[in-house]
Amino acid sequence: MKTRLYLFLFIIGILIQASCKDDAKKVIKTEPISFKKEGELTIYKAKTDSVLTKLDIEIADSEYETQTGLMYRDSMEDDQGMLFIFPEEAMHSFYMKNTKIALDIVFIGSDLKIDSFQEGAKPMDETGLSSQVPVQYVLEINAGLAEKWLLEVGDSIVYSKK
Repeated sequence: MKTRLYLFLFIIGILIQASCKDDAKKVIKTEPISFKKEGELTIYKAKTDSVLTKLDIEIADSEYETQTGLMYRDSMEDDQGMLFIFPEEAMHSFYMKNTKIALDIVFIGSDLKIDSFQEGAKPMDETGLSSQVPVQYVLEINAGLAEKWLLEVGDSIVYSKK
């Protein structure tokens, strides 16, 4: 009788353990993160003051938003970008951890002029990409657009919040 009881408890234990393992394998599905227009941005050519392009922008100005940026996004349109707004000018370094989209990163001073940029930042790469000089704004756009628009240090931006 004792043997049957031990065997019964043993089988129950295995079944409970197996059911717990199945729970651990459940996949959590999340909705894709979609672009949320929060403003507009225009880039001007320094030498001619002509418009290079206009973008719809998402604005990252809280600590959480500036830390996550475009992470976990699957895509972004060429007429969209993310503008990071920092409280004051400082050296900034960005990396592409958990970022699936190749980006050009444009570093902009408090005078709204482009001070430097990093082209073709590779998805999922954790290498730091430095502003090289103190900046207050950073604009992330799809990789290849800085070259397509012929961006140069000294070009400027104007933006407005929605």
